[in-house]
Amino acid sequence: MKGTGCALRFVWPVTAFLLMASPALFAQGSARAQKPVMLDEVVVDASKTHTLFMGADISVNLDKDIYPVRDVAGTSWVIDINGKDKVVSAKKGPLNLKITPTLKLTEVAATIVGFNKVAAYSFENDPSVLITRGLSQSASTNAMLLGVSADAEHKADTAANKALGDAALFVGADSQFGDAALKYGSETLPAVTHPGKVVLIPGGSYRLPSGATDFNLPEFQAGTILVANQAATAAQIQTTNGNEPVGSLVTKGHDAMDVDFDIASAHPLQNPYIVTMARIRTPGSKPGYIQNHIYARALDPIDKHFTHVHFSEEGFPFEYELVDFQVHLYNRGVEIATNLAANRVELTRDEAFEYVKMEYVSAHKADTLPAVPAMGRLPSELPNRIAAGKYTETYFVQVNKDGLGREVYEDRLCTKKVDDAFLASVVAGLRFKPALAGGTPVDGVAAVNLTKLQF
Repeated sequence: MKGTGCALRFVWPVTAFLLMASPALFAQGSARAQKPVMLDEVVVDASKTHTLFMGADISVNLDKDIYPVRDVAGTSWVIDINGKDKVVSAKKGPLNLKITPTLKLTEVAATIVGFNKVAAYSFENDPSVLITRGLSQSASTNAMLLGVSADAEHKADTAANKALGDAALFVGADSQFGDAALKYGSETLPAVTHPGKVVLIPGGSYRLPSGATDFNLPEFQAGTILVANQAATAAQIQTTNGNEPVGSLVTKGHDAMDVDFDIASAHPLQNPYIVTMARIRTPGSKPGYIQNHIYARALDPIDKHFTHVHFSEEGFPFEYELVDFQVHLYNRGVEIATNLAANRVELTRDEAFEYVKMEYVSAHKADTLPAVPAMGRLPSELPNRIAAGKYTETYFVQVNKDGLGREVYEDRLCTKKVDDAFLASVVAGLRFKPALAGGTPVDGVAAVNLTKLQF
């Protein structure tokens, strides 16, 4: 995992009947044939307003407590601790993540096209990077050794020239004193302290015997030149090897994944981030042993126009084998359905409501509970009316056992009816989780405050 090394724990939901269900399960809804609408290049069915899919809730186990992930900053997780955001980066150490697969229903969906993922190299393991660095180091070493060799040869010629008199005695004085001498010594000492006869090592490389100190010897000069030539030859061979498939002679293998796609959403997403979940097999691992690799990345805002996304995931083991790969999209901590989501089923509004009721009743088989708002489409002018001070109080709505709202009242006992056409239209667009009596849906009353409804 890139900078994470996360230990993962998967918790599967108790109710997961939809994994075996087909879209026909909801065919009895009141879907109406409508003209498809265009999302740039993608045609979607306007009658399908909701998407049911297998999502994932992600939490960070920190200091023995579990904190749900609220956002992603760069490639780091953001959690809420006592009302304050805390950025948790796995670059500082391994993280323990809890991944809980769960069925999710959403009215917001994004479309991904051209999705592509390929095995790749991390920057440090990229053959072209390794070759470039090798060539640079070889060129630097070659230039240094050739310079030392030429310098030694010039000094040897000067020292051996009797006609120069005292100049022959001070030929090396410029490299013996001051900080310039120290710098010169650090650059040349490794080369000048190993002169002597050149010895050919099996494999074609050369070395000079240690212990020799006379850098004026012809053997040293020849050896220096041979070592420099050897470095240049090695660089040339490395360049040739770089043309091998996948750079097998200069790298340990693929250890990253390159991902790119285009994405758009009819509902603007201001704080989106993507989480990929890969299941991989490592070469040489025990049969059946699977590792999990989790990667998170913040995205730019997404709207109805397709934008391109490209990134490279690093941290994979060398020459990994990809077993499974999932893509999850979130906005402000809430998961958004995509066309790549697992077990994805598109539903009409009525079909979605039937699923909500089914889940609610299944989860409260013996409970007695009041009716509560579950879903709906609020009028666009409602926020302006609330801002003007209207519809801020709590109303009481009669709800039948099917979860449909009826009359609106000012009091819980339903004795003072509210005669307001706009309010009646708002309530007509709402759907309620029905009241329960011992787990059985019954007629009831729901308290509704329009300022607190969030669908």
